[in-house]
Amino acid sequence: MENLQELAHQQLQHCADLLAVCRENPVPTAVAAGTAVLLGSWSTLFGSSRKRVTINFPKAADPSWTSTRFVSEQVLPDPADPSRIQCFDKSTGAVLQDSVPSMSEADVKGAVARARAAQQEWVKSSYWQRKQVLLTLLDFVVENQDAICRVASRDTGKTMVDGAFGEILTTCEKIRWVVEHGEAALKPEYRDVGPLTVHKTARVEYQPLGVLAALVSWNYPFHNLLGQIISAIFAGNAIVVKVSEYVTWSSQFYITIVQKILATYGHSPDLVQIVVGFAPTGVALINSGIDKLTFIGSPQVGKLVMAEAAKTLTPVVLELGGKDAAIVCEDCDFNQVVGLTLRGTFQNCGQNCIGLERLVVLEPIYDKFVAVMQERVTRLSQGAPLEGNVDCGAMTMGARATKEIQALVEASVRQGARLLAGGHAVTRNGKGTFFEPTLLVDVTPEMDIARNEVFGPVMVILKAKNDADAQRIVNASEYGLGSSVFSLNYARAERIAAGIRAGMCNINDFGINYLCQSLPFGGVKISGFDRFAGVEGLRGCCLLRAVTSDRFPLVRTTIPGPLQYPIKTGGAAFCQALVQMMYGNGLLQRAKGLFNLAAAGLKS
Repeated sequence: MENLQELAHQQLQHCADLLAVCRENPVPTAVAAGTAVLLGSWSTLFGSSRKRVTINFPKAADPSWTSTRFVSEQVLPDPADPSRIQCFDKSTGAVLQDSVPSMSEADVKGAVARARAAQQEWVKSSYWQRKQVLLTLLDFVVENQDAICRVASRDTGKTMVDGAFGEILTTCEKIRWVVEHGEAALKPEYRDVGPLTVHKTARVEYQPLGVLAALVSWNYPFHNLLGQIISAIFAGNAIVVKVSEYVTWSSQFYITIVQKILATYGHSPDLVQIVVGFAPTGVALINSGIDKLTFIGSPQVGKLVMAEAAKTLTPVVLELGGKDAAIVCEDCDFNQVVGLTLRGTFQNCGQNCIGLERLVVLEPIYDKFVAVMQERVTRLSQGAPLEGNVDCGAMTMGARATKEIQALVEASVRQGARLLAGGHAVTRNGKGTFFEPTLLVDVTPEMDIARNEVFGPVMVILKAKNDADAQRIVNASEYGLGSSVFSLNYARAERIAAGIRAGMCNINDFGINYLCQSLPFGGVKISGFDRFAGVEGLRGCCLLRAVTSDRFPLVRTTIPGPLQYPIKTGGAAFCQALVQMMYGNGLLQRAKGLFNLAAAGLKS
């Protein structure tokens, strides 16, 4: 009882600390401190028996770090050797380490072979042992949030707040859910049996597949890597991840965190591995004998991945981005919507698969909404995230991304849209590649920018005449990943949401479904298929086996005489009578079937 009282006291103190932080500190500190308080309190529920892990962070994660070297060109292939990958700060061009060689086909096959050998031992581990690994990982993340975010910021150009939201909170919540609910999700599930099989038990078992693989995007280097690893290893698998070449430097560090924790508990660090390189490295991984593949990227590349996987009939999960829309009704909580749609659009500088790429605003509040957004977007700041407090960071893909975004913005203006803020690619002090926070209004569904995924800091506003028109506009897109509906009339909001063709929808919110890790994540149409996260995603890491057994030891299935080989003359009549007896319409029909069954048996 004393221990419970002490735990309750700790929880109350944690909550008090969180409230104090939120009152007295700016948002970045509140988010980081709040994560530490709430998820730190989770650790106390499991005692203090977990091991602590210490890992040396890269020098560039130090706040005082400065570089004396800068890349001559902000491109990934090393100009001196295009087969090697340049690693540099996307917001300054500062060199983070010497260029890294792309892994060969032999390198990839070797990684998969080592992972498969490690999985043969890991599959014998208990859920308790797997939870200890994940909870130690959780402890490490909570204690090292700032440094983890700095590494992500260096490699992608994102702000520390974007890192806190997209890298830390999401990862911690995924671990929490998997530890708390994963074992129940993977327990054998008993199913009902029919009258013909009443003497049997039927169950579904969720067994490890073996070696999973993932090709993940660069926009959240820590979470996209760790998210795949958490599910895979908890389900008893090994995993090899082909990380994006854009985040080679950070990914090479992040993987060592999990490997060190595994080794600390006596497990092989070969269980989790990354491979780095350009497209041929990814192709080599697809063809390396893996048991299942997850791909996060664009529809264009997703089709190529699927075609390559089809050669070996390797099952594939595809998450191919979105053109997510928010429908804003006139009866919404206006101030809430302004804050959430700004965050939904400019989170991670718009480089977010579930970012709000279209704001469909009902006519009665359209002008007011546009006016407020013009004032707010114009005030957004931008620059190198680790050199000052800014709202938007750099474009991770550099000039390749800014050219495409610039072309979409210019085309929309030619097609009749109004540009009210931003709209240009820029540098800061001659360094980095940025795209200004941009506001486009009076956009129509036919415009290129309403049809193509922008993946940048561009707020696009469309006008809808009524609810049906809003649904039409949203469904005009080929994408179907996520969506939002804002209305304080909940019956109305639910009706609107029901008419949206998308894999996910949030009523009066943006993207919060991903913080509900019990929910599956994925889309329809060219946004892909299958799911990760939630019960469905965790079970997707498994071989689903259907198993039957005898319900009673002395009652077993035997073949009736008329059906035994060699088949007797009345065999077919016996089967027909059996069907009539079991499934006939009403007692009279079934009684007739029973009589015919007996007659057929006697004839045989």
